[in-house]
Amino acid sequence: MTQATYQPAFMTGDECSIPTFSVLNHDGALYPEARSPDLPHDKARHIYHAMLATRILDERMMAAQRQGRLSFYMQCTGEEASVIGATAALDDADMIMAQYREQGALMYRGFSFDEFMNQLFGNQLDYGKGRQMPVHYGSRTLHYMTISSPLATQIPQAAGYAYGQKLAGKGHCTLTFFGEGAASEGDFHAALNMASVHQVPVIFFCRNNGYAISTPAVEQFAADGIAPRAFGYRMHVIRVDGNDVLAVYEATRKAREMAVRDNKPVLIEAMTYRLAAHSSSDDPSGYRSKDEEEIWRLKDPILRMRKWLEQQGWWSEEEESSVQESLRREVLDTMKRAEKRPPPQLDTLITDVYAEVTPALQRQLDALTMHLRCYPEAYPEDAQSPGLDGNQQDKKGAQ
Repeated sequence: MTQATYQPAFMTGDECSIPTFSVLNHDGALYPEARSPDLPHDKARHIYHAMLATRILDERMMAAQRQGRLSFYMQCTGEEASVIGATAALDDADMIMAQYREQGALMYRGFSFDEFMNQLFGNQLDYGKGRQMPVHYGSRTLHYMTISSPLATQIPQAAGYAYGQKLAGKGHCTLTFFGEGAASEGDFHAALNMASVHQVPVIFFCRNNGYAISTPAVEQFAADGIAPRAFGYRMHVIRVDGNDVLAVYEATRKAREMAVRDNKPVLIEAMTYRLAAHSSSDDPSGYRSKDEEEIWRLKDPILRMRKWLEQQGWWSEEEESSVQESLRREVLDTMKRAEKRPPPQLDTLITDVYAEVTPALQRQLDALTMHLRCYPEAYPEDAQSPGLDGNQQDKKGAQ
């Protein structure tokens, strides 16, 4: 119920200050008043392993892109705690709708290096059949909706999917990742309003990494970040240190509990930083300083969690070296296999579009086939090769 007033009194929202929830300081120790979440030994190690594997995958694949072996890549570097900490707090059957920098979520849920590489190179084993750009992953098995390029479209889709989960009543929720730049899209506001009105189990997870490509947050909005926007939709909200994996885990765990138990949407704003470029097509030196980047490197989420694990006696220097070496070797070996596999068979261009291939699509494929026969020298040999089944693909790719 609104209160009456008899003199004009304007408000800006500055009356409400949103704190940032933190557990670990930069040295990996708990803040004096903080409590560590109930995180079992095995799960903590699994989180850290996924963070480390994601960082190493990103480093190797960015190098591959620079070598001309890959057309495009986007790194999660600096944001691993936000992505993997949030994923670890979910049930494995909860749906994740990502933006394009959340490969760590798949890594945590068990997506193999082979599966990553097949998508990146768009070969015959790619689940998307080579139809998507690199880093546009998807996995039905791991409840990770296939990524699409248009910015913020996954946010209202998450609200709609969560509405279906509410009707199904099986105790699941949807978490959707997006950046603070995507929160400037109209889809963000439509999604929050729909989720709040219909009271659906969805977690809106904003990775506020400081930049929407080259546009700094201070030039995107005048308000105090993204979190205050939740009040306009009467939605629960929390702001968290996005480089503190324990804080992210605990905040998301509590948000999930609220979403599933009470069918209430929740907004989480994770304050983090994109240590890498926006993508392989970006040069961040044009819009931010090296000094700024170095300040944030001292807040590296992987280093912070490693120190915490070591203080628990759950990790060691020797294990760090061994695991890093093993992961680098596995990534390199897997990449070499994947880039040798042929592309998808030509006729897969028109399958899985409709239940039955339409005459129009068939005519287009026939015209393309004829074109390739007329100009074979202009196209790779693999584009004209006959289709192979899965076993033959692996054998050919391993040669």
